[in-house]
Amino acid sequence: MAEKRKKTAAKAPSKRPPQQKKQPRNKNEKYQYNSDGTVTRLVKKKERLFGVRAGLDLPFLLLTITLVIIGLIMMFSASYYYAYHNEGSSFYYIIRQGIFAILGLALMFGISFVDYHILHRLTIPILVLSWLLLIIVRILPATEGVHRWISLGLFGFQPSEIAKFAIVLWFAHYISKHFTQMKTFKYGVLPNIFVLGLTAFLIVIEPHFSATIIVLLLAGIMLFVGGVQKRWFAIALIFLALAATCLLLFTDSYAGGRVQGWLNPFNTELWQDTWQTRNSLYAIGSGGFFGLGLGQSRQKYLWLPEPQNDFIFAIVCEELGFVGAMVVILLFVLLVWRGVRIALKAKDKFGMLLGVGLSLQVGIQVALNIAVVTNTIPNTGISLPFFSYGGTSLIILLAQMGVILSISRTSSIEKV
Repeated sequence: MAEKRKKTAAKAPSKRPPQQKKQPRNKNEKYQYNSDGTVTRLVKKKERLFGVRAGLDLPFLLLTITLVIIGLIMMFSASYYYAYHNEGSSFYYIIRQGIFAILGLALMFGISFVDYHILHRLTIPILVLSWLLLIIVRILPATEGVHRWISLGLFGFQPSEIAKFAIVLWFAHYISKHFTQMKTFKYGVLPNIFVLGLTAFLIVIEPHFSATIIVLLLAGIMLFVGGVQKRWFAIALIFLALAATCLLLFTDSYAGGRVQGWLNPFNTELWQDTWQTRNSLYAIGSGGFFGLGLGQSRQKYLWLPEPQNDFIFAIVCEELGFVGAMVVILLFVLLVWRGVRIALKAKDKFGMLLGVGLSLQVGIQVALNIAVVTNTIPNTGISLPFFSYGGTSLIILLAQMGVILSISRTSSIEKV
């Protein structure tokens, strides 16, 4: 009997007290329960804004929205008297700009959910469309002596805004496909000369020199990042210097008059031509260190022509002073810096090039606008992103910010 009990005890499996499964500390964390009762943490998953893939970049989003809000406030402050005098309502411009801002922000959020790689297939159609629009605007009657706007009834738009995006998209698309061949003349220079040359030619005959400069600078930066040999940049700079010299020799031309006014904005012989630049400098000077206060500008009372447009930064300086102007500049710097960081952490070359191009487009345009307003360079008629009045340009700009946010969803940059 004792022997049977020993055999039964030997055959019976050893019983161990059941191990309590450790519960996850966070419901967003995933665990693997091993056979020995231990728990291994596999992945720590954080909830991201909108939860699509890795989530969009919150700092870039907040910077964009902040600039839009400040831009609307300053646009209303700069435009209300001009709007009342010319349109009969102080709210004429701000209502229209506010509607476009809402539409642009909605479009930005929508685009941020779309995989940006779809733009690979749309590159050629968008580029050809930009050329067709630039040809159409040249055929249409001139507005204030230039061919820049296509009127759509209630509003108009500048095809050059689409051309800027098209040129960035083209170089991102082309360089990403031929990255290993960009050092050769056949692939790195020849096709890009044709695309850039035709786009720049169609813009310059409007004439729209500021947009031409932006397109050339963007193309140069992207080709440099793409690996084109430096000797081609030296040749291009020599060519552009010769072209600019020849243009300036014709002092009676459109560009020549702008240069003369730039060299001496207080020249009484050019009193009418330099009116805008001169009053811009008055506004900046009267702002001082802390400004006259929001809404207290004097130059916007019909002294500075169309203060809600290209020269709105002068009103910013007059009302917010040096301190306020530097805060606005800092916000732009942070936006461009964050956009470039997102791009450099993109998962592929197309995303990297596209993000860098769109981010630097904002930076280049801000730098040129401030340079014009402060008379650092000749007056070229360039708007300040998020601030200057212009509905379609604001929508296109916010759509481009949506592309950067789409890139940020798969970028390896650490998100907040």
